[in-house]
Parts: sequence; C-alpha cells; structure tokens
Amino acid sequence: MNHKWYAIQTYAGSEMAVKRAIQKLVFDLGISDRLLDILVPTEDVIETGKNGKQKIVARCLYSSYVFANIDLDIELWHRIQKLPKVGRFIGESKKPTPLSEKDVKLILEKANVKKAPRPKINFENGESVRIIEGSFANFTGIVEEYDMSRCTLKLNVSIFGRSTPVEILYSQVEKII
Repeated sequence: MNHKWYAIQTYAGSEMAVKRAIQKLVFDLGISDRLLDILVPTEDVIETGKNGKQKIVARCLYSSYVFANIDLDIELWHRIQKLPKVGRFIGESKKPTPLSEKDVKLILEKANVKKAPRPKINFENGESVRIIEGSFANFTGIVEEYDMSRCTLKLNVSIFGRSTPVEILYSQVEKII
C-alpha cells in the first residue's frame, strides 16, 4: 500500500458531500483499506440570524477542497474524478500530485487544533460600521480595535461633532457597504 495525501478540488459548498461520496465509493468497491483518512478541516464561527439569535456553525477552512490519505491508482483516480461535485485532483501535468509533508502537517494541525468560535464577520481597523442596537443605535463609527476573546469592538463615534470612543459588542453593529 502506498498511501499519500492528495487535495481534491470540489464545487463550492460541496466539501462534505464529496467526502461522503468518496467514502461510499471505496466502501461499495470493497477497497476501504485504500482510504486511510479523508478530511474537510473546519472552524467554528458565530453567526447572527435575522432574529438576532447567535448560533455556532462549522465553516470550511479550505473552501472547495477535500484532503484524502489514499492509495491512489489510475482507476480509482478516474472513479473519484467522475463523482458529482468533484472538480479535479490538484497536481502537475493534469495528474494528481501528493501533498508535501510540510503542507500535510499544516493542514492536520489546523484541522486538529480547534480555536474558540469567532464571529463570521471580520472587522478591520479604520472600517466604517453602523450601530444597530443599544444606546448608540443608528450612529456610525470607525473601528479602532477588535477584541476577539471578548467579541467587542472599540469604535470612534462622532457624537455632537465630537469624537467619542465607544466599546460595543460586535453583534450590535453591521458593516457599511
């Protein structure tokens, strides 16, 4: 057996479907021993719904990619390639190329080390936001600092023509597009 890690490109949002399809394929063919592992690295993000409720959802770290530790031959390569929602294997000269040990180590580290959930929306210093609830509702502010551990933003808000620093929860603001 010659197991190596490969990157398989998928349609956006179809990573888990492709993972299940590959697992089913090798099971149906009776070659489960050729697939050691298949991975869709995810991270937890906090999403705020329309009703203001927050929920934690898994988001793919590598959008449109599935990673498989597989003993690959030409027949299995073509069978996987023909699965619905599979784009192609990543490689040189249109052939699957195994990932380097360095890349595999990085991917496995990201997949196995789960960090605290973070907000779906990222804020950057200098970005304009509108406050949507609280005592400063309908004011706009400029992001000065973002504290991920406390989920707060430090904003510079103009109140009566004076710049005022305000600390507010990220869920109480929306980006101005």
